[in-house]
Amino acid sequence: MTDSKLNINSSNNHKDKEAFKKLYVKYMVCLRDKMIVQSVLEKQELNYKFSVHDAIELYEEITKVQYHELKRGLSKSGLILIDEKESMLIDRIINTIIEVIHYTDALPKLNFTDIISEHAGSKSESLLKIFSDVKGMSILQFIVIQKIERAKELLLYDDMPLLEIAEILHYKNEHYMLAQFKKVTGLSPTYFKRLKNERMKIAEQRLNPKSR
Repeated sequence: MTDSKLNINSSNNHKDKEAFKKLYVKYMVCLRDKMIVQSVLEKQELNYKFSVHDAIELYEEITKVQYHELKRGLSKSGLILIDEKESMLIDRIINTIIEVIHYTDALPKLNFTDIISEHAGSKSESLLKIFSDVKGMSILQFIVIQKIERAKELLLYDDMPLLEIAEILHYKNEHYMLAQFKKVTGLSPTYFKRLKNERMKIAEQRLNPKSR
């Protein structure tokens, strides 16, 4: 294992650049795994960065020899490089979930299995297993986490009551959402409302320093 710190963006500047290829790694489910992957990538001097959802984004075309070397290097630590086709499916599933939860006014009444099938083109058990192997959690848990992230956003930026948030995110009731919220964050929605007020005070003091 490398002794260097995890370098999320590698040594290159990728601002406004589009990745040439995006690949996911099975069983890369903790920070130490990610550091191992980084070490293998840097040993091959590949131009890369990790995406928000831990895909390897490659910023230059790699040869078949480089691809197989990368695959072989990862396999020495029990990590499996997923091929481009399956990586694209995993990426579509992630983007579909993010899009539906974070960028729609209210979640559709269709269940997520149907939504994923419609947008990703597959809902096979093997793909669901690959997703779990890549993310270290089930699709259902990933959906729950994203819903709680959206709930936090609505609490912080929209001053929305819990009942309305529960309706937007299609919870059975606000009590069920509250239980899931506490389970995921370890905190209550009241904490985030208080956090919002603290942030507003800080911002106001910054804008009006004489009012301190």
